Order: sequence, then structure tokens, then C-alpha cells
Amino acid sequence: MLVLGIDPGTAITGFGLVKELATGLEAVGYGSIRTSSRMAPGQRLQKIYRELEKVLRVYRPDVVAVEELFFNKNVKTALAVGEARGVVLLAAANFGVRVLEYTPPEVKLAVAGYGRSDKDQVGSMVKMLLSLDENPKPDDVADALAVAICCLHSRRLQELQSKSKGGGSRF
Repeated sequence: MLVLGIDPGTAITGFGLVKELATGLEAVGYGSIRTSSRMAPGQRLQKIYRELEKVLRVYRPDVVAVEELFFNKNVKTALAVGEARGVVLLAAANFGVRVLEYTPPEVKLAVAGYGRSDKDQVGSMVKMLLSLDENPKPDDVADALAVAICCLHSRRLQELQSKSKGGGSRF
């Protein structure tokens, strides 16, 4: 299974593609989409959409995993992230790719073992889990890869639970 993890933002949208192999996880590709604060808001969202469209077209992921909106003290930032998330959801829908969402604490717990891990801990664990030479930069890319890893770990856990209960899963 190939998962496209996304950490949405209007200044930087991180993305990371992680594939599950019999021997572990592999980073297939990752990067960031950057927009200038000098661009009009609509142009920034359009650029994010077009770049995501390219990623979806080239890699054809099975699932898109995205961080749920985490509301903090800065309402303006939360609204901008919400707009970027909307673009991500639209791009995935237009390509017929299912979207799964995870909270930041779920992602941190799945990757670093602690729901309040800091950025350095998450980056270090992403590096280790994907056998990378260095921590992915910027942090938005490490976070996107972490979201993809969380999705794959959640899938494994649900499959185990499903087998023990005889039920289905959301994958």
C-alpha cells in the first residue's frame, strides 16, 4: 500500500509518500510545496492544488492521510491551515483517492510513542523508521511522512483487531 501523507499549510505544505514492504517501510518520495506571502490567497491555494495534482498523477497513492485541523491560539493560522486542508481534500476527491485523517497526538504517538513528542523527536523517528540519511527538512515534510507512517501503523493495528474480532476495517 502506498500512502501520501500531507501536512497542510498555506506557506508550506509538506508531503511524503510511504510504501509498506514486507521488510518495513520505504520513503518513495517527499517534498514541500511553498507559496509566497506576496501571492493572493486564492493564488496560494491554486498553487498547492496544482502541485498536489502532479504528485497524485505521478505516484497514484492508494490513500491520502492528512492531519486533522488542530486549533491553537492563533485563529488566523488555523483558518489558513483549514483552507489548505480543503484544497487537499478536493485534490484527493478529484483523483478518487480515499482520505483518512489523524490528529497530531495520534501521529506523534504512532511514530514516536508519545502523543506530545516535539518536532525533533518526530523527525528523528521518521528518519529511523524510513532508514533515511538525515531528518527530513523542513519539519512540514517530516510531519507529512509521519502522517503516512501513522496511517500504515493504524492499518496494521486495525487488521490485527479485525482478525481477533472477525470484523472489518476502514481501509
